[in-house]
Amino acid sequence: MTHRRALLALAAAGLTLPRLAAAQPAAPDPRLTERSVGKADAPVTVIEYFSLTCGHCAAFHRETWPQVKRELVDTGRVRVIFRDFPLDQLALAAAGLARSLPPERYEPFISALFATQDRWAFSRTADRKEELWKLAAVAGMDRETFEQALVDAQLQRAILEQRVKGQQEHNVNSTPTFVFGSRVVPGNIAFDRFAAIVAETR
Repeated sequence: MTHRRALLALAAAGLTLPRLAAAQPAAPDPRLTERSVGKADAPVTVIEYFSLTCGHCAAFHRETWPQVKRELVDTGRVRVIFRDFPLDQLALAAAGLARSLPPERYEPFISALFATQDRWAFSRTADRKEELWKLAAVAGMDRETFEQALVDAQLQRAILEQRVKGQQEHNVNSTPTFVFGSRVVPGNIAFDRFAAIVAETR
């Protein structure tokens, strides 16, 4: 039976072919949505640009971040937005892993990466991939997701585009760099200075 005759037969039987759905635009990649902590309506928003292999970033997250989170974020005074600014391929891979976790596990995972940075980023004898896998597994990631994240060129390209955007929008050229409103402050900031800048930010 020809295609035309088949359609006529369907029509005679009171049947119709299902209407084809219109092509839908691709859904945004959830791994690229904003990663932040703090109340959405906090009076001050701070953006942190960081690299997971940056020693100064690790020092901030080990020594200052817990107090910032406890006294400024958890009290509703500050919202912090995290922006990836990888300085090397290893930092890019780690950033991809962090973004492959559910959003609520993102900040605890990057804090764990910073706390163990010497082990997975700088040790000359460690198997860096396996050290990252240990941390990712503790965070609840399965091995398949881990392996895919490490070779996901699209994800890595998007992270690098975020880095370029940071350079263009806020003239970021080192890590860590913090953006308090319109004020850009590079370097590992001690808590007292961080809090003082927050108090000055409108």
